Formats: sequence, C-alpha cells, structure tokens
Amino acid sequence: MAADVAAKLLPVVDNLKRALEAEASVEAAESDEFRHFLSGVDLINKQLNGVLDALGVKTVAAVGEKFDPHIHEAVVTEPTDDYAPDTVIQELVAGYRLGDKLIRLALVKVATRK
Repeated sequence: MAADVAAKLLPVVDNLKRALEAEASVEAAESDEFRHFLSGVDLINKQLNGVLDALGVKTVAAVGEKFDPHIHEAVVTEPTDDYAPDTVIQELVAGYRLGDKLIRLALVKVATRK
C-alpha cells in the first residue's frame, strides 16, 4: 500500500523539483516576496521528500552507473568518448524503489560508442 501511495506522489515530487530548478535561475532578479514564495515551495518539497524517506522510498542510482534495464529506461542515447558505452550520463526523471520493489524506472540518457 505504501508503494501505491508513493507512486501517486512521485509526479508531485517531480513537478516541485522542476519548478524549483526553473525558478532558481531567475530568483536573484525577483522581489523579496517571490523569494519568500520560492522558499515556501522548497520547504514543501523537503517535507514531501521527508515523508517518502520515512516510508522507506529511496531513489534509484543512475548517473555514472552501468545501464540496467531492470531499473533504468533509456529515453536518449548520446555517442561520446567521454564515458564508457552503456553508462548512464544523465538522469532525466528519477527512479524510485521501496525495499526490493521498484516503484518507477529512472528515465536516463545513456552513452554509446562514437
């Protein structure tokens, strides 16, 4: 049951993260009220992540790991000499698990041979 609840909350976590990443770049140019608003959104994000952590929900390791189709979904590949082939070079959307149960695959970019 905890995994089902967590799975339903993950899109909310994703959207809060996206909002904080997008707004962090313009925060310095904004008013004090806007910065306080962002601070509140950040606190909500931390609180929600704390609840998931208390339930035992953990993120799936991604960047720098060897691509594993059991926990990663490759949505993009990139030919490169900077990384070994089949190495995850970017996490686009975090993956999560509860104990041994995978709740959601991590959506990733994977290195390929040039």
